[in-house]
Amino acid sequence: MASVRDLKKDIDLIMSLALSDCFYVLEYNSDVDDKAVYEIAGDIVKSHRELRLRAIHPDGKDNPKLVKQYYKKIVEDMLASADAALERLSAEVKKVAK
Repeated sequence: MASVRDLKKDIDLIMSLALSDCFYVLEYNSDVDDKAVYEIAGDIVKSHRELRLRAIHPDGKDNPKLVKQYYKKIVEDMLASADAALERLSAEVKKVAK
């Protein structure tokens, strides 16, 4: 990992892409359940906020190995959160595609 600044930018990018997919679905698919998609979008925003807070407050600042593991866990959680949100969004779209 290069820096905390880059990590925060990555969090912003990944979460904003997932959020834009939610709004894309709302804009171009009028049959989808708006409430469910807004709930997914809200979860993305909450996850984004939590990840950003975790990125600026690392555990074990005096031990480089712990810090590296901490930031690696943040990246894993970021990807898992975005993937889960996109899977839920895909399921909502598939409901109306049938």
